[in-house]
Amino acid sequence: MITNTVSRRGFVLGGGMMGLTAWMGRSGLAQISRFKVAVITDEISQDFDHACSVAANEFGMHWVELRGMWKKSLLDLSDAELGEVEKILQRHDLQVTDIASPLFKVDWPGAPRSNSSGKGSTGDVLKEQDAVLEKSIALAKRFKTNKVRGFDFWRIEDVTPYRAAIDQKLAEAAETCGKQGTILVLENEFACNTATGREAARTLGAVKSKYLALNWDPGNAVMRGEFDAYPGAWNLLPKDRIHHCHVKNAVKGEDGKVGWAPVGKGIIDWKGQFQALAKVGYHDAVSLETHWHGGGTPEESTRESWAGMKNALAGI
Repeated sequence: MITNTVSRRGFVLGGGMMGLTAWMGRSGLAQISRFKVAVITDEISQDFDHACSVAANEFGMHWVELRGMWKKSLLDLSDAELGEVEKILQRHDLQVTDIASPLFKVDWPGAPRSNSSGKGSTGDVLKEQDAVLEKSIALAKRFKTNKVRGFDFWRIEDVTPYRAAIDQKLAEAAETCGKQGTILVLENEFACNTATGREAARTLGAVKSKYLALNWDPGNAVMRGEFDAYPGAWNLLPKDRIHHCHVKNAVKGEDGKVGWAPVGKGIIDWKGQFQALAKVGYHDAVSLETHWHGGGTPEESTRESWAGMKNALAGI
């Protein structure tokens, strides 16, 4: 029996519904979800306290994903600023799903410059990334999560000559995480070498470390042209290695170009994807990464996308 009083922190149901949690936001929202429902805070606002207030009090969430705040990357904050992040999280009774690190969002050394890369690095790229990983792991420990997000280097037109070495670097990074009680969740990013679900299945097949998992992002896969990300590519993924999920949507316009869309609209059937995640026993985070800016402001766009996500989660 569900009691009449439900706190936002929620409760756990027993029996065949083990792991099913409920939350109630201060706005009166009542939902049931099997997942850790979250939002990347900087998709709402660079004002971290305000973003957390919206997530907790309006959206009724328990969890947030940390990437940036106050127009800085989390990795660039001072110790005092990190202390303020901790205070704000405590104030709003929020927990952290993962550290959304920019790890390996760089060019692979010696490869042709990617069309997706920024200004590049003049130093030892891999040594710099080792430092990014160590800092990300330290932040994961500080914010009491066991997950660090990473990527698969900026996309190379022909990755074949470099693929084995990149796989080895991913394996090494995953083992580094494992030795410190964390796992590396690799995001399939449309501008990186692992962009689609099919490419993610290949990468996970090549890098068998138990400390490398997938941050499944069907929206990114669609942006790379994999229009059957769900259910087509989903059916090829090793479900036991999916430990994070980004939620956004995309749509193909009349001109053939693909653009971002709110979660309630677009190519991805999020109701079906959430049902499929639940069916395989997934219980990690589903984290809203709005990206669509059609609502006028980041906050309003995220609010509209959250409405679509909330509807898709209903009854899951």
